[in-house]
Amino acid sequence: MNKATAVVIGVGSERGVGGAVCRRFAREGYHVLIAGRTAAKIENLAKSIIASGGSAEAVTTDVTQEAQVIALFDRAMNPGAGYEPADAVVFNAGNNAIIDFQKTTAEQFEDFWRVGCFSGFLVGREAARRLLPLGRGTVIFTGASGSLRGKAGFAHFAAAKAGLRMISQSMARDYGPRGLHVAHVLIDGGIDGDRLRGAFPAMVERLGAEGLLDVDAIADNYWHLHRQPRSAWTQELDLRPFKENW
Repeated sequence: MNKATAVVIGVGSERGVGGAVCRRFAREGYHVLIAGRTAAKIENLAKSIIASGGSAEAVTTDVTQEAQVIALFDRAMNPGAGYEPADAVVFNAGNNAIIDFQKTTAEQFEDFWRVGCFSGFLVGREAARRLLPLGRGTVIFTGASGSLRGKAGFAHFAAAKAGLRMISQSMARDYGPRGLHVAHVLIDGGIDGDRLRGAFPAMVERLGAEGLLDVDAIADNYWHLHRQPRSAWTQELDLRPFKENW
């Protein structure tokens, strides 16, 4: 029997949401295309998954570049002998920083928009073009609390994330009745991964393990979304630690 295929976009370190989602789908028997900008990171993750008995392939991709996104989906829908065309697409690209609104440059604002929103449009469009003719599949977008509200110092981030949320809603309303499950996951809280631990170690220590979102627990929810029966699809799911003040 051929292996099913998933493509996970915006993967960085192994200890991150993208890495955890890759491992989760590989554990379920999927061949996983690992897409990210840093070749060394995604290649290390692919080697780790293969060493654990899974199936994975690193595909270096800058998802702000249309041609590279198209090439990635060409690969995902034609993964080779022994593999089925992709039926799961996870968009996890994004960046974040605190920037005073008055000091935000046009270049910074556009960069956050390109990574957090424009690339989501490219991925969503290609996913719809490829999966709709098959009448099945799941597209999951990683959002944030900034998708719903703009906090001081995060206008650039919130604008991009809010736009991504609207892309997911429009796709879901358009394509859900045609068999394509589109979901948006609001991540509300700090993620216990390499990025946060490297940038804000004091905060990680203060919050403790139970005050942060565990990446494998997030990945479990992504797998659940993919496996939901059509009679009870989720369009938007919010995830936060039980200690989070919201």
